[in-house]
Amino acid sequence: MIANITNSVSNFVWGLPVLFLLMGTGVFLTVRVGAIQFRKLPYALKLVFFGKQDNTSQGDISHFQALMTALAATVGTGNIVGVATAVVLGGPGALVWMWLSALFGMATKYSEALLAVKYRIIDENGQMAGGPMYYLENGLKQKWLGTMFAVFAVFASFGIGSGVQTNSIAAAMQNAFHIPPFATALVIGILAAMVILGGIKSIGRAVAFFVPFMMIFYILFCLYALGTHFSEIPAAFSLIFDSAFSAQAFSGGIVGVAIRYGVARGVFSNEAGLGSAPIAAAAAKSDYPGRQALVSMTQVFLDTIVICSMTGLVLIIGGDLSGDKNGAVLTAHSFSTLLGSLGSYVVALSLLFFAFSTILGWSYYGERCIYYLFGKKSIFPYRVVFILTAMLGAVAANLEMVWNISDVFNGLMAIPNLIGLLGLSGVVASETRLFETVIAQERTEKRKIKKGR
Repeated sequence: MIANITNSVSNFVWGLPVLFLLMGTGVFLTVRVGAIQFRKLPYALKLVFFGKQDNTSQGDISHFQALMTALAATVGTGNIVGVATAVVLGGPGALVWMWLSALFGMATKYSEALLAVKYRIIDENGQMAGGPMYYLENGLKQKWLGTMFAVFAVFASFGIGSGVQTNSIAAAMQNAFHIPPFATALVIGILAAMVILGGIKSIGRAVAFFVPFMMIFYILFCLYALGTHFSEIPAAFSLIFDSAFSAQAFSGGIVGVAIRYGVARGVFSNEAGLGSAPIAAAAAKSDYPGRQALVSMTQVFLDTIVICSMTGLVLIIGGDLSGDKNGAVLTAHSFSTLLGSLGSYVVALSLLFFAFSTILGWSYYGERCIYYLFGKKSIFPYRVVFILTAMLGAVAANLEMVWNISDVFNGLMAIPNLIGLLGLSGVVASETRLFETVIAQERTEKRKIKKGR
């Protein structure tokens, strides 16, 4: 009875009104910032991978560490389970709508990060504190909305950011390597404590090493699987686009199944509009809000356009989409079809890496929100409870209801955040114009230096 109620509430929260609001906000912000996600994507990627890290501006961690912290929380089970669900329920064409939601979601992510840096504060520990709760209070002048967001985020952190992630890890380790859940719980508890108890600087250092490794691991095996079946890729893309615009894709109510599941799973994976990632962006050392905002928007590109796309192609080429498999089982089956017995181990280890990184990222999100609500004294107790929740999640038998409750709070986070983004869109537009002037001046200075040589 309770499980059915929570499932119904979850479906309502993640229903069409919220999805329309998320997509609509992305389209609106794209117009307000002059489609900056398309114009400045090469520059943004250059900042991430080749840019000189800012060690002089205010902040706790580097641009790169802030991005890796956000990616740690978003590159997770959604990239493996969520994509499989979208392709099964919405057809291969769901990938096209996932891509479109990501392209507009980049403008949303850019705006979130810009506002987070602009309205951040220095807390009692001398560290940066920012995110939707601060730009809702200090920018929009609506503290009650900031409080709502913080409450929803704290509850979400214990579910989608902790217990359900370790449950996924324990299941994967038991199925692939026959490791008992209690052993997984113990190891996760120790590793999480070693990182989380050290705060954002410790988390930043850990994810700056860990996240690139896990992404490269997964991408390389995806490329290997696709490379060994290269001749089938053109047919896969043809199927994707045919399916995206077929009559079946547009059937299923007001919005077709391909659109609905593509957008929903895309947002679930990259979290654009939910307000979580800007909490990490606010901790970055940055001279202008726009610079960190460009770095942050690449998170959506890397998460959805790159990683989810690779998963989708593997599923279409190697999967049995007409069968009864779904989620991680379908993804493992697809990899095994393309890579043999190695495939199941790739998926199990990827789930381990992705889910553990999500735990690290969400621990910081929840910590900043609990600080906003109750102050400095609440941080250490929160960290302890978060770690214990992660350990308990690994040994829990069934977390379906917890998943549903977590989805509800995760979705509720978006509502006050999107109100803030729409209300402060003028600030985003003016800060964008200012930073684009700065970029132009920097380029002029570089040309003068080159000519002087």
